[in-house]
Amino acid sequence: MQFFPILAGLFVAVLMISQVTAVKPVQFGVISFTGADVIFPLAYLLGDVLTEIYGFARSRLVIWTGLFANILMSAALWLVGVMPGEPVWLEQGGQEAWNMLLGLAPRIALASLLAYFVGEFVNSYVLSRLKLATRGRFLWLRTIGSSLIGQGVDTLIFFPVAYGGEWPWTLILELMAVAYGLKVGVEVAMTPVTYAVVTFLKRRTGIDVYDYNTSFNPFRIRLEEEEA
Repeated sequence: MQFFPILAGLFVAVLMISQVTAVKPVQFGVISFTGADVIFPLAYLLGDVLTEIYGFARSRLVIWTGLFANILMSAALWLVGVMPGEPVWLEQGGQEAWNMLLGLAPRIALASLLAYFVGEFVNSYVLSRLKLATRGRFLWLRTIGSSLIGQGVDTLIFFPVAYGGEWPWTLILELMAVAYGLKVGVEVAMTPVTYAVVTFLKRRTGIDVYDYNTSFNPFRIRLEEEEA
């Protein structure tokens, strides 16, 4: 399990970075998307690797860890935001800058938590089931197929909750379409990297879990091997 903590840590880091970078919409030409769309696809890539190597039970543990980390970050941002600012800092526009950068953070956090919780579990479940159905073959089918469904669910939940009433719906719908295409496109483009990482980890660790007897209940955090 020497690589498991590293993958889990990277997974949580990507989630927390995405939560902050989602505040800014960016535009290249006629295409608009949020800053989080650049890095968030890595969470699904890491989730695919975790499920493929270590199985659904350990992925479930990492998903819950990411959830609690995001809750902690959101609570900290909210608490610091409502605390009275130092007078000189306030005079220099510090509170306005904070609100502009992180003012939507609690709402974005709620949207992120809902979308993340459902999307990641759907992604992990689909990948695990496809691994059983294909008997471990066609890794590309599992990673891309699970991401098509998981990212779709994530996108449908996140954008309306995060930005509804704040941004025009035309912009929100545009961002949703672009974000989904971008996320899936990154997953497809990163398929060779996923193959390389999965192959390396399987050879180095000798671990390749098949979820034949795994409970897919997302609320059952205890690992199956600990029940014996």
